[in-house]
Amino acid sequence: MLFLTFFVAIVINFFGYIPLGNINLTTVQIAVNRGVKQALYFITTFSIVEGFCTYVLMRFAEWFASNEKWLYLLDWILIVVFLILGFLSLRASTHPKQVQFRKRDSVRYGIILGIFNPMQIPFWMIGGTYLISHHWITTAGWGLQIFSIGAAIGAFICLYLFVRFARYIQDKFALSNRIINRSIAFVFFLLAALHIIKLIWVFFK
Repeated sequence: MLFLTFFVAIVINFFGYIPLGNINLTTVQIAVNRGVKQALYFITTFSIVEGFCTYVLMRFAEWFASNEKWLYLLDWILIVVFLILGFLSLRASTHPKQVQFRKRDSVRYGIILGIFNPMQIPFWMIGGTYLISHHWITTAGWGLQIFSIGAAIGAFICLYLFVRFARYIQDKFALSNRIINRSIAFVFFLLAALHIIKLIWVFFK
């Protein structure tokens, strides 16, 4: 059962980071603007923090799921996050800077986004409750610890593929950093708009 818990965690979190969001888009941006090495520092640090946060969230998954107001609040938080990241991406495309990035910059960025990752809370409060209630994973003994490690590995694998994909696209099509940053900014603004539409729909429903 522990092996199944570990495997499920890897698969679930791998697929959880495939849809475009603040983490994988930031990973692409770092890979393009700072290089693969800095991106690896970022995703390694982020994945480790992700593992710790997953453990905490899974501990309180049922409690989070029973408080629907959290989901409403998280939508507003996500809108703010997407708008900020969108403006930062737009600024990076308009005013590119030649900066020598240090390892600790990417590590610090990974820690910050790992802790303040709004997408993670609804993902695990809903998904975690589902997995536990349907006995896909075990919470007995070292169950949650094993699950958290698997989740961290799943996140790392998925984000690593985003790094490689970003570099491949940039090299293959000779895309400039400016074009990529503007494209990422557009996606962030689009995600913010979709959440605003969702809140408006819920309000008038």
